[in-house]
Amino acid sequence: MRTERIGTSDVRFRRQGEGDFAVVFVHGFLDDQYVWDGLIGELATPGIECVTLDLAGSGDRTQASGPFTYYRFADEVGAVADALGKPFVIVGQSLGSAVAELVAAQRPDRALGLVLVTPVPLAGTRQPDEVMDAFRSLGGDGDAQRAVRTQLSAALAEADLDRLVVSGTRMRPETVREAADCWNNGHPAGEQPSRYTGPVLIVRGEDDGFVTDESVTQGVAPRFAAPETVAVGQAGHWAHLEQPTHVAGHLDRFLARALPAVQASAWTNAFEEKSANAFSDAFAAEVTLEASALTRTVEGRDQVKNVMAAASTIYDSLVFTQETVSGERSYLEWKATAFGGTQIDGVTILTKNADGQIVRAAIHHRPLGAVHRFSAELGRRLNGVLDAEYFHRG
Repeated sequence: MRTERIGTSDVRFRRQGEGDFAVVFVHGFLDDQYVWDGLIGELATPGIECVTLDLAGSGDRTQASGPFTYYRFADEVGAVADALGKPFVIVGQSLGSAVAELVAAQRPDRALGLVLVTPVPLAGTRQPDEVMDAFRSLGGDGDAQRAVRTQLSAALAEADLDRLVVSGTRMRPETVREAADCWNNGHPAGEQPSRYTGPVLIVRGEDDGFVTDESVTQGVAPRFAAPETVAVGQAGHWAHLEQPTHVAGHLDRFLARALPAVQASAWTNAFEEKSANAFSDAFAAEVTLEASALTRTVEGRDQVKNVMAAASTIYDSLVFTQETVSGERSYLEWKATAFGGTQIDGVTILTKNADGQIVRAAIHHRPLGAVHRFSAELGRRLNGVLDAEYFHRG
């Protein structure tokens, strides 16, 4: 972890990790850069540098003078992205999602992806004054901030809630008022299709009463050409804090597609689609499958594709982190979660024929406890399709 500054300004940013690519995180209204720490700790993507900063008026910059506008926020975050000197994916939450879009749109050659977490529309929420007065008056009122955060979250831990309230009440009342008007009034660019045309992921909390499914489908997603939208269960407006493992899994999968690291193949694409037909395209007719989660070899395209399709649906997240090719063999390292957060690591060895079809797949999971649980769940999902003798018992 290291901290750097933009010139002689008060804009400081933290850099964590090393890699050829950066992921820049932009926090939301009343928050600070530390709101991302839990999510960053859950990321499994290798070769990335994670970067956070406080927006003007927030966190360690509460003494900054105004204006507190999207123009100023985007200029400062953009300066940080430029200082990194490398391609980046930018992630923003709530108010920060609008800032992230503006930064990405201004740097199409280096912005490899845009992730919007519980995003407010760039055009603004356009709430009436009687609603906005409640938000404008939150400055310095810890009880009111706690009530709002509790109302708009579903699984915010008490310790996280306490820290957010402390961070939010440090902001000056005049800053809070101006920042609230910022996300309510929006930016002129939000009235048109987004100028950012790269890959976009939109993450919404299923229980978010502020950024609802309707607000995303009508006010956010239509402005992008082909965004991917996911909903996180048991999460509200702070999905990245409430369910960091699940949000990190979605971000890891997005990074695997957006960053030029492991090259996409029929195998990795099939895991994305989680369908038997997708795996069928990758396999030769005589393919065989060996796995630590199986007690014997599975033979033939139809049986192997059924096993792999069922297995892919067990994972909560799966990211291919390294790939090495030697002749007809490919070696893939991967990290996954299943069963609500159980970590599973593994190596897959694929052997292909002259036509590029897979003739043998060998999949090695670890640790042992997760292997047994995975095998039992796989047997349950393949009941009637594959004999019970193929799976571990007990």
